[in-house]
Amino acid sequence: MRNLLDKIESPADIRHLSLNELKELCAELRDYMIECCSTNPGHLGSSLGAVELVVGIHYVFNTPEDKVVFDVGHQAYAHKILTGRKEIFRQNRKKDGISGFPKRSESIYDAFGAGHSSTSISAALGIAQAEKARETGNKTIALIGDGALSGGLAFEGLNNASEADLLMIINDNNISIDKNIGGIHEHLLNLTTHPTYNRLKDKVWNRIGENPLRDKIQRAVVRLKSNLVSTSGGDLFEALGLRYFGPVDGNDIVQVVGALQKLKSLKGPRVLHTITVKGKGYAPAEEDQTTWHAPGKFDPVDGKRLKNGDHKESRYQDVFGQVLLELARLDRRVVGVTPAMASGCGMNLLAREMPERFFDVGIAEEHAVTFSAGMASAGMKPFCNIYSSFSQRAYDQIIHDVALQHLGVVFCFDRAGLVGEDGATHHGCYDMAAYRSIPGVVIGVPSDEIELKRMMYTAYRSENTPFIIRYPRGYGEGAQWRSADFAELPVGKGEKICDGEGIAVIAAGPVVHRAVEAAEKCFRQTGERPYIYNIRYIKPADTSILDEAMAKAGTIITVEDGCVKGGLFGEVAEYAAQNGYDGKVIPVGIPDRFISQGTQEELRNECGIDRESLFQLFLREIRKRKEKSFGDKE
Repeated sequence: MRNLLDKIESPADIRHLSLNELKELCAELRDYMIECCSTNPGHLGSSLGAVELVVGIHYVFNTPEDKVVFDVGHQAYAHKILTGRKEIFRQNRKKDGISGFPKRSESIYDAFGAGHSSTSISAALGIAQAEKARETGNKTIALIGDGALSGGLAFEGLNNASEADLLMIINDNNISIDKNIGGIHEHLLNLTTHPTYNRLKDKVWNRIGENPLRDKIQRAVVRLKSNLVSTSGGDLFEALGLRYFGPVDGNDIVQVVGALQKLKSLKGPRVLHTITVKGKGYAPAEEDQTTWHAPGKFDPVDGKRLKNGDHKESRYQDVFGQVLLELARLDRRVVGVTPAMASGCGMNLLAREMPERFFDVGIAEEHAVTFSAGMASAGMKPFCNIYSSFSQRAYDQIIHDVALQHLGVVFCFDRAGLVGEDGATHHGCYDMAAYRSIPGVVIGVPSDEIELKRMMYTAYRSENTPFIIRYPRGYGEGAQWRSADFAELPVGKGEKICDGEGIAVIAAGPVVHRAVEAAEKCFRQTGERPYIYNIRYIKPADTSILDEAMAKAGTIITVEDGCVKGGLFGEVAEYAAQNGYDGKVIPVGIPDRFISQGTQEELRNECGIDRESLFQLFLREIRKRKEKSFGDKE
């Protein structure tokens, strides 16, 4: 029974609670999140650790007039539950449910959308300056995790925040506080946030006025405080002109509320450093924080994780990880680079066996690309693995630092296409369209595990060529990739899968197999099927396939797990127009709109790239062709 949580409809309902009741509310929030996420998986660990911070912010500040901006959004579940979405939270990340991340169109309490990291300070700074210009008096708070501080955008925001009325809360779940140091900082926090201290400080500065004596005193005070805060990293913020407070125990609601109440009345840019435990309040999540970041389904009583079906196939990330390790064994030049996704992309295998050849640069995609470029320029062969959606952040670096210099960096874009429940911020829709325009870049799209293995080998063997390989989240086709030999897949060469009549299907990636399945179903039902081609490379595309398709078919259908604007469809349609093709080109892929969350199967059906949707399309086009042929005879 949730005695308090069931009575909460909005943050206004928690502001009359006592501190003891807030403790109880935090416990109920954790229980509710565990209950919901055990059957409907999500990003659990971070949100469990941030409960007191979220409760404290809504308790002390007048949201939604006061704006709270989350970073990434993994820590926002308590926020969603407290802001009128308690019941629909059971549909978190589901199709037609709510997003797993803050989303402006979803709630007035979601001041700014979040999906990628390191954005909160810049966004909150913009909001704070807008509130100042409008003279609303509203407060602005940015809640950022310590991991997100490794992103360059966070430092750009910090560097520009020295004049803003902005509270930045650092949710640090990567270190613990030594008791003695903690005592010093608690004393420092009490002193520097005390109203009397700040009134006296302002009075002294005003009395002294602008003169060399004031400057000298200020420098001395800054040096003294920097010495006190340097042990917790506070000197970094002080050097940027930001007032640093903390650290405090971010899982102690009394400390959190006390600190926020004191900091609320202060002006200017200030940083509150809080220490939290990722997975707080749920033993399995505390003990294995990496796994419980997003654990899948589990038994809430004992924490036993439940299997998500029996899969004989390998995941594409497992293929990448093993093949990278095998290539590294073959050649000492091969190294792996990841922006904080070692386990997710499979690079943890290389990290365990060859730690000196593994580089995790933190949540910093731009740096990962230029770092890889530097290594390539010095004779190494870097495999830089970035989730497709996150690679968008490094577009400039891919052009200027890699492609323009003809450097042989291999980019493996995991999670390409529709990723599922993480929704619009994480779908890897735009890579083919975005990178196809860059001169000298190769873009490979393997259709199964064996092609991924061989394409990685092809990329390894290439010289002075930026090489992009994109592949989806999840399981492959069951191809026996482990026993497959290393063999090159010639760049710019695809294959014809099967002959047909009148209609040509040109597909890229695993959707090739869905097209083949749909074509076979058509053949069983009508005695006809379209030609099926596996294009393999978007750039350079196999023009012999395109020429054959245009010569043999009056209709060409392109199928891709990517945006049809500018991707494979763009490549084929452009070539067809340039070469006088008088048939029609039909695009099948992700349409020109943002796709919300849902399972991969649901979203592929929505976009028409599943087997049944393709079958229905092929059937309609076969019938149209027959009707046209019959009409021409008459």
